[in-house]
Amino acid sequence: MGQAIVQHCSLPASLAINILLGAASLSSSVSATATELSSCSAINEDAARLACYDRAAGRQAPSAAEPALRTSPAPSPSESSVSTKSALSERWELDDADKHGIFAMRAYLPTYLLPLHYTDSSNDRPSSPSHGATTPVSADYRNTEAQFQLSFKAKIAERLLFDRADFWFGYTQQSLWQVYNKKLSAAFRETNYEPELMLVVPTDYSLAGLRGRLFSLGVLHQSNGQADPRSRSWNRVYAQIGLERGNFVLMLRPWWRIPENATSDDNPDIADYIGRGEIIALYRRGEQQWAIQLRDNFRARDNRGSVKLTWNYPLIAGLKGYVELFSGYGESLIDYNHRQNTIGLGISLIEWL
Repeated sequence: MGQAIVQHCSLPASLAINILLGAASLSSSVSATATELSSCSAINEDAARLACYDRAAGRQAPSAAEPALRTSPAPSPSESSVSTKSALSERWELDDADKHGIFAMRAYLPTYLLPLHYTDSSNDRPSSPSHGATTPVSADYRNTEAQFQLSFKAKIAERLLFDRADFWFGYTQQSLWQVYNKKLSAAFRETNYEPELMLVVPTDYSLAGLRGRLFSLGVLHQSNGQADPRSRSWNRVYAQIGLERGNFVLMLRPWWRIPENATSDDNPDIADYIGRGEIIALYRRGEQQWAIQLRDNFRARDNRGSVKLTWNYPLIAGLKGYVELFSGYGESLIDYNHRQNTIGLGISLIEWL
């Protein structure tokens, strides 16, 4: 019976021996690993220290066929907004995120005040084929005057034509003021009134590296509100496309004058001088903006038109300085057929975009 008891107890004794041997091996491995980890922490170079820790943990380094994943930092909010922001959408509410509903007053064309506006050729005897010279004697206009313009628009209907188009009303008023002319009691030499209606459709296409963002159709009336023989007015229909790329915007706008009765037309040749279309190119950099406006009558012979250059730049307290250079015909309606070069200096309240 004693031999049986010994045989019965031999299996647990063998198992106990194996457990003791395994524990000793594990203790030795843990001790070796702890020693290796301790030696890894003494390595200063990041890459070498990481490789040491990988070896201690039994992790294999990635093979050449499986390179480690590299992640680039996410763009900052400012960088993201610069790359996706649309100046045309902000001004015309083309995208859903930029819409502000109807009957909200919005900026349209530039609004500015030029206390100094100088011309190299004052139009002392305005004339037209219908009225001849306005006065038998030249008016004693000063070459230096003031000029200001205000402009706004409001959406009066939205999501028309398959839920895409918006209908706008716009108004622009420009005045030329002989404020330094005491002889003429600082009279306003000319004021132009310009209401218009516009149907604006968002677009999205590429053209010559630019993104086409809008197409619009409009009808526009412009007049100076004066009686004969100084009365000037015309009506036109235009089409317009707007393209942009980053901080650059290009607007193309041809127009067609609505014919008037010859007996009541104050300025039958106005399109030959002011032109039959215009191109406006804008560039923004930080708080500065440059613009060029070109008008042309699209005729090889007797080609006429105008060019206007503007520059907006920061001044103080949120105000922006404004410089305007003009050369050609039609800076105002009374001067539609009078060629001159002008320069204006003042402040800008609202820019093109």
